[in-house]
Amino acid sequence: MTAPGTNNSNLALRDLIAQKIAETPERRITFADYMEWVLYHPQYGYYSTDQVKIGAKGDFVTSPHLGADFGELLAEQFAEMWQFLEHPTPFTLVEMGAGQGLMVQDVLRYLHRHHFECFEALRYVIVEKSSALVIEQQQRLAKLSQSWGNLSWQTLDEILPESVVGCCFSNELVDAFPVHQLVIEANQLQEVYVTVDQSDFTEVVGELSTSTLVSYFDWLGVDLPSDSYPNGYRTEVNLAALDWMEAIATRLQRGYLLTIDYGYPANRYYSPSRAQGTLQCYYQHAHHSNPYIHIGRQDLTAHVDFTALERQGELSGLQTVGFTQQGLFLMSLGLGDRLSALSNPTSELSLQATLQRREALHSLMNPMGLGNFGVLIQSKGLSEEERGRSLKGLKTPPL
Repeated sequence: MTAPGTNNSNLALRDLIAQKIAETPERRITFADYMEWVLYHPQYGYYSTDQVKIGAKGDFVTSPHLGADFGELLAEQFAEMWQFLEHPTPFTLVEMGAGQGLMVQDVLRYLHRHHFECFEALRYVIVEKSSALVIEQQQRLAKLSQSWGNLSWQTLDEILPESVVGCCFSNELVDAFPVHQLVIEANQLQEVYVTVDQSDFTEVVGELSTSTLVSYFDWLGVDLPSDSYPNGYRTEVNLAALDWMEAIATRLQRGYLLTIDYGYPANRYYSPSRAQGTLQCYYQHAHHSNPYIHIGRQDLTAHVDFTALERQGELSGLQTVGFTQQGLFLMSLGLGDRLSALSNPTSELSLQATLQRREALHSLMNPMGLGNFGVLIQSKGLSEEERGRSLKGLKTPPL
């Protein structure tokens, strides 16, 4: 695959990456390095610029953009976690990748109104890699952070080991971690590298860049490569997600890790029928499969391998509490009750607002969209009694 010209790319970033490639002995970089730079370069990366990225005017929409319901239903789960942990003070919520800061407001307002004792115990920490998003979050939340002293921004490195009692959580974060791309050629597993050909980025394949990739599929119990997979089969491995999981587990003393994202268990992720992998590019609400255009101007994502997150969590001292789909998770937390309430003729909402909110609630549980996102909950440091309690979001939702 080759980039056809600049095509609204960030030329400074393009030149920087080309220079990085020229400086390597083999004149190539891994796709993971390329993805890291186009998304996270501190000056020119997609998440580092101040262009609109998320929401109706951006490149994609996340659950919090559909209204306050998503954050409020998560707040219900957080309040129950606080109860299960025997009401710790402080009860720390660590939101990793907070986007535009919408969910912070929704969670805090709901806990203040409906679970005030939990709110009083609360400490809210935002971990955000994008400096541009940190600025946007701090502007949006300026009044809140001034009036309520328990909201802070920290890097993951600034959070001390074994210091968090509460819940670390993320929504559509892991899918944006840089991935290694692999391809089967001549029945051998090869890695995809990025090089420059006549000023355009193009791909070459070669030996695997790290021994971790050699053992990765054995670790997951996936027989790849094998006769079941065709030559040309292409897929991804998210090693950054494993490092992230270990880092979070190190900082969690007692409590939960809640991960919401789109993805599959390993046996589905690495199905022979998924021959072109899951990498997608998002530009102005359209998706395509060419990561070498709109350089620094488009989002790149890959689906999450939830089996790998579970296995790495277990190696890092976490226990898997449960795995479900977002639609079922939110229904168990009361989404169905909210839909039923919209049928109440005494509702204060106008007809148009009622229809819009109903559409938003249906979108959150749509099995062809957001409702099919995976929800993985892991725990650490819980007593046997605490582990025996079933979280509301993992129970079978009412009919």
